[in-house]
Amino acid sequence: MVGRVILLLSTGLVVLAAFPLLALSAQQAGDVPTLTYTKVMKGSAPEYQSLTVSTNGDGTYDGRQLDESPKLRPLKLTPETTRVLFQMAAELGDFRSLRLESRKKVANMGLKTFVYRHGTEEDKVQFNYTRNKRAEELLSLLDGIADVEQHIGVLEYSSRYDVLGLPAALTQVEIDLNNKALVDPQLMVPILKKIAGDSQYLHIAQVRAADILRRIQDNEGSRRSDRRRD
Repeated sequence: MVGRVILLLSTGLVVLAAFPLLALSAQQAGDVPTLTYTKVMKGSAPEYQSLTVSTNGDGTYDGRQLDESPKLRPLKLTPETTRVLFQMAAELGDFRSLRLESRKKVANMGLKTFVYRHGTEEDKVQFNYTRNKRAEELLSLLDGIADVEQHIGVLEYSSRYDVLGLPAALTQVEIDLNNKALVDPQLMVPILKKIAGDSQYLHIAQVRAADILRRIQDNEGSRRSDRRRD
């Protein structure tokens, strides 16, 4: 009897352990709608950016130079941001038969691509510059998420290999926060907590990280209070 129970528990654990893999396989198979945004611009830093997010908020970001290997990093967007992203895409017809490129002659601003995938369906649109207001808003939102991920990458690198550069990197985060240029800045919380709580870093870096962390958490608290009142 005991042996049978152990066998059943072992089997159950194997099945449970397989659930995340099955879920991932299902998502990769296209069962969950996803939006992907890429931007390619040679000579910039980074030259290549790719952001993919599904309707459950799970996603990945990749930012690098074109000659570098992929550097995918997982992320989790808030339900609000995720909802707005897919709502904007829906208002653009999920990019089906959509033309966004403006006929106005402008400098190279990077080749942008929006892609909507669901099951076997895939629709995409590419442009350098657009005057479509909704597309501009979607682009701004996606760039705001990408900027957060870029800050995370810089902070993680500096915390390991360029400790003296941390204060400057954190100052840039503060500037973008002041300009309201960042979308879902709570994605930075883990690396900010690490910097703020580790005495190996310069005191000014710890203080700056703690202040940014407080601002993000206070803002998130205010948003939650607003949602409860609504």
